[in-house]
Amino acid sequence: MGKLDGKVAVITGGSSGMALAGAKLFVEEGAYVFITGRKQDALDEAVKLIGRNVTGVRADSGDLADLDRLYETVKREKGSIDVLWASAGIGEQRKLSEITEQHFHDAFWLNARGTLFTVQKALPLFNDGGSIFMTGSNASLKGYPEWSVYAASKAVQQAYARVWASELKDRDIRVNVLTPGQVATPILEKVLTPETKEQFESLIPRGRMGRPEEIASVALFLASNDSAYVNALELVADGGSSAV
Repeated sequence: MGKLDGKVAVITGGSSGMALAGAKLFVEEGAYVFITGRKQDALDEAVKLIGRNVTGVRADSGDLADLDRLYETVKREKGSIDVLWASAGIGEQRKLSEITEQHFHDAFWLNARGTLFTVQKALPLFNDGGSIFMTGSNASLKGYPEWSVYAASKAVQQAYARVWASELKDRDIRVNVLTPGQVATPILEKVLTPETKEQFESLIPRGRMGRPEEIASVALFLASNDSAYVNALELVADGGSSAV
C-alpha cells in the first residue's frame, strides 16, 4: 500500500523542481495529482514525466480566475481534495538600494497573495482531515544579503499556518509550512550567480545543496497520515544551514 492511496492532491507550481519531484512521488504512493504551471510546454513535459494519474492545468497562482479554473477542473474530475501543496512562488536577488515598486509587487503578489487565495479557494472542495502545506524559504530565517523582499514575502506563510490551523481545527485540517533551503532546482540555478552558489554551499553543514527528491520526501510526510499530529509547524529542510 502507498502512503497516499486513494488521495487527491493539488500541487501548484508543480511543473518543475521540488514540486515536480513531489508530484511524481505522490503518484508513486497512490495519489491522483493535479499540477499547475504557467508555461504550457513545461507543464506538458511534467505530465509526461509523471506518466499516470495526473492532470496538468495551466494556471498562474497570482491570477484568481486561473485558480477558479483549476478548482473547477478538480471538482469536475475528482470532486474533492485531500492534500494541497501551495508551492508556486518567485524570488529575485535585489539590494535594498535597488528594490523597485514592481519588484516588491511581483514577489508579494504571488508568494503572499497568491498563496492565500490558493488555499482559500480550495476549501470548499477539501475533505475533513486533509493536509495543507506551503513552500516557505529559509531566507526568511536568515539574513541573506539582497533577499529581503523574497524573505519577507515568504515569512507571511508562518503566520498563515498558525492562524489557519486554528480556523480549520473543527474540520481537522492541518496546515504547515515546508521550508527548504538551497535546493538545486532549475529556478534557483537560474537566479544564483556562481559566486552566490558557492557562498550558499559554504553555509550548509552537509556541504552541498539539496536535491528536489529530498524535499519531496518531506512533502510526502506532510501529505500523509505520518504527520497526523503535526500542525501549525514550520518544518525546515535545509541541511542545517539555518540552525548553525
